[in-house]
Amino acid sequence: MVGAWSPAPPASSTMTPVDPLTSEELGRVRALATSSLCDADKSLRLPDPAIRAIVPGVRMAGPAVTVVAPDDHLPVLAAVGEAPPGAVLVAVNPRGARAVAGELVAAEARRRGLGGIVVDGYCRDVAGLRALGLPVFARGSTPASGSARDPRGWDEQTVALGGVPVAPGDLVLGDDDGLAVASPAEIRALLPGAEEVERAEAAVLAGMRGGRSLADHTTLVEHRATRRAGRESSLAFTV
Repeated sequence: MVGAWSPAPPASSTMTPVDPLTSEELGRVRALATSSLCDADKSLRLPDPAIRAIVPGVRMAGPAVTVVAPDDHLPVLAAVGEAPPGAVLVAVNPRGARAVAGELVAAEARRRGLGGIVVDGYCRDVAGLRALGLPVFARGSTPASGSARDPRGWDEQTVALGGVPVAPGDLVLGDDDGLAVASPAEIRALLPGAEEVERAEAAVLAGMRGGRSLADHTTLVEHRATRRAGRESSLAFTV
């Protein structure tokens, strides 16, 4: 069920993004599909789609807390105990052979009210993760855990998540379609457009249930004719 996990609202912490989203704005973001956000702003940063939802049917949006965990889950254990409520823990494993997060990390994240976990690498304990319901994204799973030797933790550095930069405080957004990353200012600017996308698509679906075609609800015919003539045009809804 979409939205089954509701994180705690963000708390004050040492993480200081510029003009962070309010709780009301974050609630609006979490009500939207990631695809709608991308339709409203096609310049959003999109991590490698191989980083997928391990826990299906949930939506995630929260400010990033970043950690580097090179085949070692000790940095992740430290970071999950330090991250503020509402945050999304972004763990990047540059080696990528071992799991650096599992059920115990996710259970602690849920206990502390985090918004979710993203691993550029592998996780494990998939059955336990799905039972918890906390949003978790990773490249896949492996039963082999990493070591516990690296003393680093949450270090507030920009990391490369699936090929795109994520700075502490950036909004990390995710659902079954994948992940997107944006600054608070970018999200604030696109919110009205994304909400309009969802309003229009809901109206189209309602009309189709009533027997009207998809083309009846869009400028498809005119758009194709204009493009055939070599002129600029944009496909749009007419609802």
